[in-house]
Amino acid sequence: MTTLSHPDLSDIRRGDWVDRRLPASWRPYTRLARLDRPVGIWLTLFPCWAALIQASHGFPALKQLLVFSLGALLMRSAGSTVNDIADRKFDGHVERTRFRPLASGQIGVPEALVFLVLQLALAASLLIFLTPYTRLVAISVLPLVFVYPLCKRFTHWPQAVLGAAFNWGMLMAWAQIVGEIPSGAVLMWLGAVAWQIGYDSVYAYVDVRDDLSLGLKSTAILFGRHGKALIGLFYALTVVAWSVGGWMSGMSLPYAAGMLVIAAHLCWQIWRIDLARPDLSYRLFLANILTGALLAVTAFAGTW
Repeated sequence: MTTLSHPDLSDIRRGDWVDRRLPASWRPYTRLARLDRPVGIWLTLFPCWAALIQASHGFPALKQLLVFSLGALLMRSAGSTVNDIADRKFDGHVERTRFRPLASGQIGVPEALVFLVLQLALAASLLIFLTPYTRLVAISVLPLVFVYPLCKRFTHWPQAVLGAAFNWGMLMAWAQIVGEIPSGAVLMWLGAVAWQIGYDSVYAYVDVRDDLSLGLKSTAILFGRHGKALIGLFYALTVVAWSVGGWMSGMSLPYAAGMLVIAAHLCWQIWRIDLARPDLSYRLFLANILTGALLAVTAFAGTW
């Protein structure tokens, strides 16, 4: 397994819009919130939108769509800040992450903590638009947000914890719109967790060599040379959970057609995986933006 070394695959792209258009004092915070790398935002938003559509059984109210979109953006950014604070001493030794603001010394921990408080305060301000039950569900995700960065120190399954937190908005969507979280919605969420274990394991193979040298753990290290088969297993679980969960949520026949498209796309990813090529692993990770978009479109088709 070779480490990530090509400069184009670095976590920070020098000379991008952040460097060109933002004041120097803003740049570290923009990168800390991952606004320059929106893949995580899309991977959070699309499953949340799919749940909003399913719970609404059609296009959700604009207010709900806006609140949940802002919430996903803010909590994903806050989670990234927590992660960088916790991993600042490791990130400097990993090729992909060594230019991150904290790892490279562009800002210090006190500044990052103040920024985190601001992010959480903005996210908390959205709670006033939610029902009391949904607020309770929202607050319940905070332990996962703060525990995730520490997981790679003691378990090979940090991707599972991240998947649970990343897709928590799916449960919130049902709580907000129908006042409960039915079993079909839970199954959709579990499918999203399995999906994230799959695609985040692909991503984790990029850092295997560096993680091993630092004594860190991941599903990629656990899976080893069996990664392709095991990632395929989690993608299969994803399709099954989303198919059954959609049926339990009252989705119509077009939903099944959409699930076939999603299954074909995930099969294509498995066929393309080469665990010895970090550059390809990164591109296949990005390909899951399309998976999320297909899920949202499939959910909408299922309401016809």
